[in-house]
Amino acid sequence: MGQHRPSPVLGDPVSYPQNLTPEEMLATAQDRLTIPTIVAICGSTRFMQEMADADRELTWGGYIVVKPGCDMKTPHPLWENPAEAEAGKQRLDGLHRAKIRLADEVLIVGNYIGDSTRAEIAYARQLGKPVRFTHPEVDPQNAA
Repeated sequence: MGQHRPSPVLGDPVSYPQNLTPEEMLATAQDRLTIPTIVAICGSTRFMQEMADADRELTWGGYIVVKPGCDMKTPHPLWENPAEAEAGKQRLDGLHRAKIRLADEVLIVGNYIGDSTRAEIAYARQLGKPVRFTHPEVDPQNAA
């Protein structure tokens, strides 16, 4: 009959492919789909206009851009109820972290770094994402 291949045992020189991490699967899919570099814009929402300007320039240069979509400092019916506003802020923070995970690199816009942006920078760096600044002098690493 057919030959039976013996099961490998520990120590056999046979190597088996490792499962890809979610990040590796995403990168592979992006390469196969020829997805351009994705840039996550971060910074204080006081710099929404500067973020829009950076978005336009990056998009014109062939990048896909993700950035904050809500400025909760500007009054709006969606966040006029304080309880809903707090829940919404938590959702938006989680959504923005997902944008950072999706991105290939991060651009910090503005000449001020608050606590939220500082946390986003630390998160991006923890993930190994390159972080660039429109104002490099505000990079928290420069203060160390």
